[in-house]
Amino acid sequence: MTASSSLLPAAASAAPAPAPEGPSRPAYPPTRVAPVTRAVQGVEITDPYGWLEDGDSPEVKAWMKAQDAFTRAELARLPERDAIASRLKQLFYIDAVSAPRHRRGRYFLSRRHATKEKSVVYWKEGKSGEERVLFDPNTWSDDGSVSLGGWEVSWDGKNVAYKVQKNNSDEATLHVMDVASGKRSDVDVIEGGKYAYASWTPSGDGFYYVWLPTDPSIPVADRPGYAEVRFHRLGQDPKHDRVVRGRTGDPKTFLGASLSKDGRFLLLTVSHGWTSTDVYFRDLRRSGAQAQTADKPLAVGRDAHYSVEVYNDRFYIHTDEGAPHYRVFEVDPDRPDRAAWKEVVPERPDATLDSVSVVGGHLALSYLKDASSRVEVRTLDGKLVREVPLPGIGTVGGPSGLPDEDEAYFSFESFTSPQEIHATSIKTGRTELYARIEVPIDPSPFTVEQTFFPSKDGTKISMFVVRRKDLKKDGSARALLYGYGGFQMSQTPAFTASMYPWLERGGVYAVANLRGGGEYGEAWHRDGMLLKKQNVFDDFIAAAEHLVHEGYTRPERLAILGGSNGGLLVGAALTQRPDLFGAVLCGVPLLDMVRYHLFGSGKTWISEYGSADDPEQFKALYAYSPYHHVQAGKRYPPVLLLSADSDDRVDPMHARKFAAALQAASAGGPVLLRIERNAGHGGADLIKSAVAKGADQISFALWATNAQASASK
Repeated sequence: MTASSSLLPAAASAAPAPAPEGPSRPAYPPTRVAPVTRAVQGVEITDPYGWLEDGDSPEVKAWMKAQDAFTRAELARLPERDAIASRLKQLFYIDAVSAPRHRRGRYFLSRRHATKEKSVVYWKEGKSGEERVLFDPNTWSDDGSVSLGGWEVSWDGKNVAYKVQKNNSDEATLHVMDVASGKRSDVDVIEGGKYAYASWTPSGDGFYYVWLPTDPSIPVADRPGYAEVRFHRLGQDPKHDRVVRGRTGDPKTFLGASLSKDGRFLLLTVSHGWTSTDVYFRDLRRSGAQAQTADKPLAVGRDAHYSVEVYNDRFYIHTDEGAPHYRVFEVDPDRPDRAAWKEVVPERPDATLDSVSVVGGHLALSYLKDASSRVEVRTLDGKLVREVPLPGIGTVGGPSGLPDEDEAYFSFESFTSPQEIHATSIKTGRTELYARIEVPIDPSPFTVEQTFFPSKDGTKISMFVVRRKDLKKDGSARALLYGYGGFQMSQTPAFTASMYPWLERGGVYAVANLRGGGEYGEAWHRDGMLLKKQNVFDDFIAAAEHLVHEGYTRPERLAILGGSNGGLLVGAALTQRPDLFGAVLCGVPLLDMVRYHLFGSGKTWISEYGSADDPEQFKALYAYSPYHHVQAGKRYPPVLLLSADSDDRVDPMHARKFAAALQAASAGGPVLLRIERNAGHGGADLIKSAVAKGADQISFALWATNAQASASK
């Protein structure tokens, strides 16, 4: 690799040029170095690129523009990029449909169309009625920068509350539309809908929601502590909405509100990050002003999670209290004291109870057993009715439906099976295929296996491996390892269309089930958070070593991929074991763990990561913070950092500072920063953008692992 303006081989090259020993520093766009030293818990920390934290600065904007232009020019030259983009168009531009939602004779569903960039939401009168457009976000902006967020239809099916998001960011405005006429209300417009979820009254005259101030004088990181639960009555100026529960003043918390379908019970929750939940309730049928406004504690001050379903004047509580694999209690609201709770579904030692819902007068239970779904239907007192037969080993969404209606739907997918939706009768168990996504792939050459291996401390870790059936385990194949490891997020078998160009070229795709996730219950989650976060990185490194040891690949042929908390994961793996990887794809990441809580939604994650404001937590954070462990002269593998210009969840300053540090320090492969335009944390909400990003990622991983393999010979 030379010091010319080009880092990568020309697209016309038959094969990537080998990287010579001791490459000269690539000619990146210039980056100013302006060291600032701060004392944190008695430790002097020098930050050479702190000026890149200010995304509104004209200098930073110019730097971002130069970096992105440089990166896109290089990515455009990658061998096979155009071929991969062409294949991804075939895989992404497809027709698909969601399960319907029923609201008093009206049915609501969304469709993806092979000819459109965004999904369209439809409604119809009756199951066999003609589909009419409810929302078509494709028409909302010329450049596709305006997106549809969450939407909730009133129980009578007459109105729908929905969120509109610019640049697919988390910030949103809540609107209300009359379903039949398609007319949007000019009055019912609520700013500050970032955390809003409309919970409608039975009559449809209003809804409860969480409001977040948009006052620019309030620091962004502090805003969650100002959230309020409010009630909005249709036709009323939202400025006069009644405050149902005031702000906590603690930015580490989230408020929630849910009204039972019959309108009797209002559930109010205070979530302390991802570690515990407080639940209160109000009986709105009680007479007297105090009964209507006083919050009665249901589960408060306990170090556990609680999720509550209401049906027939009973609470059904899904909790990990005293049961890290979760269990279910039935509670009489007139006797809410903990001693009166009745356990109806005990904890299973061999599986995690992932979700519980009341559908068709029964409990619908979704379990994870070794990170794959199992579904049961039980009576309300916990007696097993049936196990729901599934097409195979995979991931189930649902069952979903109404608590007082027999019909329910569930989705199923696996690594080699695109999503299909099944309709089922809760009463009889009769199940039939409702819809299947048709994707132009041939899964027959591939197989999926689950492997287990020890982490650094001996803990058994599981991993799914997708590969060709005829793969020779001689280390010659490229492998792409994905991980997340945090926030109770379970990594289960999912159909990932963007991986097929990799698989079709003989690549191996692996998904590791790391501590910090929810695959094996709450103890598994807690073993990967706060002072134990290093366990997650150790698990991921062990997964990579296992792939090498078992002959799936070699270090120079191994790429790693992660986004958000997974971006932190691959950033830590990169700085701790740069010798173990041939390429790193790091998306919308957290990387400066000393200052992360001061930006974006950072304070809401303190219960997961800790904070530099705490002496012991600072030691743990500083010990693995990727930004602070970049070493000058170290031979790092090629790195592609993926950021978004409107990410208001994880501040893009992380990617900017890390890119600058790596570009200055690395004696190895190129470090490129790609910035998605008109995009939030989840991307740009356009199929063409997903195609372009996927093509850049896969072609970069292909090139980098080829180049690293050539250089190692």
